[in-house]
Amino acid sequence: MAATRPDDRAVGVVGAGRMGVGIAQIFAAGGFRVHLIDPIEAALAAAPERLAGITARRGQPASIADRVAFHAVLPDEIAGCVLVIEAAPEKVELKQSIFRELDACCGPDVILATNTSVIPVSQVAAEVGHPGRALGMHFWNPPYAVRLVEVVQAERTDPALIAPAMALLAEVGQKPVHVRKDVPGFIGNRLQHALKREAIALVENGVCDAETVDFVVRNSFGARLGLMGPLEQSDMLGLGLTLAIHSVLLSDLDCSRAPQRLLVDKVAAGETGAAVGRGFRTWTPEQRAELESRLDAALLAATSGPDETKNAG
Repeated sequence: MAATRPDDRAVGVVGAGRMGVGIAQIFAAGGFRVHLIDPIEAALAAAPERLAGITARRGQPASIADRVAFHAVLPDEIAGCVLVIEAAPEKVELKQSIFRELDACCGPDVILATNTSVIPVSQVAAEVGHPGRALGMHFWNPPYAVRLVEVVQAERTDPALIAPAMALLAEVGQKPVHVRKDVPGFIGNRLQHALKREAIALVENGVCDAETVDFVVRNSFGARLGLMGPLEQSDMLGLGLTLAIHSVLLSDLDCSRAPQRLLVDKVAAGETGAAVGRGFRTWTPEQRAELESRLDAALLAATSGPDETKNAG
């Protein structure tokens, strides 16, 4: 495929799983033509119905689907997209192979983005010939309802690409932030998994059970996190109080450098979560479906409220 001048109204998405279809829907709803690619027949076959379901839940016209083309292999048109987003499973070798193929068929002006949630962008793009046009675009699940996108600048990313990449995301209703260092987990997942590490430790050490951990989070600081971030909260209360608390607490927090034994043992025993009926908690199919439905509705309702912008360039 010969490289062509980028088409500023065409986007490619590689991977037709839950994240890939959600990302494709966002750009199609924003007026872009989208090429959605997946070599796995089952994933590609399910993608149109998934796309229609997201569109319906967002209360948008079904004709949005007309802007999405489905492909089992990279089409010629991918060479001319303004942006191509890799949304494959979190396997570094797979992502690297996709980036090698994209690098070979897309011109140097096409932005190549990885949707990895934790793998450093520099690893995903380690073997591309034009590393300056590679960056991270970490969408959150579900991407059409959780609008934040972490735009990750790797060591070799051309800094001039950050602003246009963020502008593309803002145009389709997302909330981009600039992550200036390519660290594993970026910003959000580092914060989220610091919390999960301590939550698992509390259960593992017999302080409380999993249900209590979740109840405490939902009914205390979790209730205000959507309105006030942790550093805002510290400023509002006064940094002297944060310092006093940290002086007592930090030395006693869990500092495991590897996955905790409780988590490792549960995965080894097949207790991998709600999909199989047991993880940290026990689940019925009805409980899982009810929570997924309630969460999706709440997140969609939140995105229809007053907008909050963040200039994080």
